[in-house]
Amino acid sequence: MSALFELDIHSSLKSYRVSIGSGLARAALEAEDAVVVVDAAMQAFFPWLEQARCISVEAREDAKNLQTVASVIERMRILGANRHSALLAIGGGIVQDVATFAASSYMRGIEWAYCPTTLLGMVDSCIGGKSSLNVGAYKNIVGNFYPPERVLIDTDFCSTLAPMQMTEGLCEAVKICYASRGPEFAQYLNMAAGAAMLSDTTRLSEMINLSLQTKKTFIEADEFDNGVRLLLNFGHTFGHAIEGASAYRISHGVAVGLGMLCAARLSESYDFVTPGQQRVRNLVTYVRSLLVPLTGLQQALEAMSPAEVLTCFRSDKKHGKGEFALIVFDQGGFLERRFVSATTDNEARIADVFEWVRKTLLYEIQ
Repeated sequence: MSALFELDIHSSLKSYRVSIGSGLARAALEAEDAVVVVDAAMQAFFPWLEQARCISVEAREDAKNLQTVASVIERMRILGANRHSALLAIGGGIVQDVATFAASSYMRGIEWAYCPTTLLGMVDSCIGGKSSLNVGAYKNIVGNFYPPERVLIDTDFCSTLAPMQMTEGLCEAVKICYASRGPEFAQYLNMAAGAAMLSDTTRLSEMINLSLQTKKTFIEADEFDNGVRLLLNFGHTFGHAIEGASAYRISHGVAVGLGMLCAARLSESYDFVTPGQQRVRNLVTYVRSLLVPLTGLQQALEAMSPAEVLTCFRSDKKHGKGEFALIVFDQGGFLERRFVSATTDNEARIADVFEWVRKTLLYEIQ
């Protein structure tokens, strides 16, 4: 199968190619003799795949940990994988995180490739080479950088996704495009107008390509997350707190969407941005249009409290000693990184911001 789009990601560790198109997953599986780490829920889509080469991973948040990595590594050894073997990961972000860490650790590192099966994985996490694992109550506290040999984005998988999963991907895609100071955000909104993008494979591929081309500029300029790439954490500090406080009833991409709304409200609260600034308003309007129709979001929001969100917010690994690290808006509506003191007053303001967003969305949902 030929790809509709291709892009090369340049890395000091290892450069790699990303291909976007239809039928790429099956072509890769038929062409390679690799150990396959696959989302257990996706295995049914490959009934012809040799089960002997497969290592199934349950794609649950509580499986994204070192214990799962250890079990994958044990299974790789049982299958006879050596330092010249290759690993092919097929699944969403959880499978990617586990497979990345396992490939980087097994016999001090073997080659691996990735085929994302979620829109979120396709538009965002598939490039950048990062793994992130949870340890105990601490989300994404362990990880490393270990780029793949290549990434194969097969848009056929999008037909298997529920509306919630598509929304997750759209929240991450618009986040990336918004982080750019160029025309990408306007281009994204133009592509997203109407529902045709999600049912048109070519338009969907164009959107995925736009998101990845935009992210490419960040990760190539700041490979190890020390500068401009940190702007891609937009929505994530609140988002991770919302995920944890909801006991992961609210999925990652949806939580990031909520986190972007919180960042907008917080920026206005601190006068970082003028209320109603047009660029910010366009983003908020679009994100709300994604979140309000979601089945189940109302119940999850009703069950949460600002106190629970604040508890999870405090534990985010990006914070400094005695201060909170935030990605917020400046007066032009662009993103910037700021630190605010972890005082009682600021904590109360953060809790109030979440409560305002929660109540506003619940009103719109009803």
